[in-house]
Amino acid sequence: MSDMPLAKEITCKSALTKTGIPGFQYCLNPYVGCAHNCIYCYASFMCRFSGHKEPWGTFVDAKVNIARVLEKQLNARRAPEGKLIIGSVTDAYQQAEAYYGLTRSCLEALVRRPSLEVEILTKSALVVRDISLLAKLPGCTVGFTITTVDEKTARVFEPGAPPPGLRLAAARQLVEAGIPVWVFIAPVLPGVGDGEDALSALFRELKRAGVKEVLADTLNPYPAVIQRLKKVYREKYPAALMDLDLCSSDRGLYRGSLRKKLKTISSRYGCSLSVI
Repeated sequence: MSDMPLAKEITCKSALTKTGIPGFQYCLNPYVGCAHNCIYCYASFMCRFSGHKEPWGTFVDAKVNIARVLEKQLNARRAPEGKLIIGSVTDAYQQAEAYYGLTRSCLEALVRRPSLEVEILTKSALVVRDISLLAKLPGCTVGFTITTVDEKTARVFEPGAPPPGLRLAAARQLVEAGIPVWVFIAPVLPGVGDGEDALSALFRELKRAGVKEVLADTLNPYPAVIQRLKKVYREKYPAALMDLDLCSSDRGLYRGSLRKKLKTISSRYGCSLSVI
């Protein structure tokens, strides 16, 4: 886990933000930045809106008033309705949450005024702390991002995130508590996490955890992300550089091949699959 300072305390004017993410009307992010420091993170574009000059993954701001602001928004004359995703450009259960409890406070507000259907996306096992609250939110689901079950590989690409084994254990605990759980394989890492053996190992562990719904995402070739990944691939996975280049140069061809492989493996382990 990261040894960076826990967080800088800031305030926010709005808790709920309208989003263009398909299927959702609002997003909620109790923190700015993320200590997981994932090499492939798409949210690194948030740096230019954060006021930080430090690289993405090396800072966290805690919106210490977010629960009070959310309460006001939920109690407005026209209460927001629809579907809410918590953790669209941060991890709401990253290390700082254990100290600040901002996500928990927001869930408590949402339980009191349940006008929104809540979905949480995280890499953290800390979410199990809030099982009692999640159970009170109608339609609430939890998604865990898991790109690999190989912990050595995970440390390379997700150096500040909890190990995948802890996420799988948390997924099982939520399933046993009756909370719907899905897994987001995002991104499928070209040449590293997209092989038959790697994917079979992942789906095998998902089955053991009781996960039956999977969403997979091919790597989006954002220039900044590809630049970071190429540096890591050259150092750790030089034999996979051609796979990364293929995914970047002809994403359609790569996605088509990957989709067939994923469908075969997911069917073998009894998981429903969507590929985006």
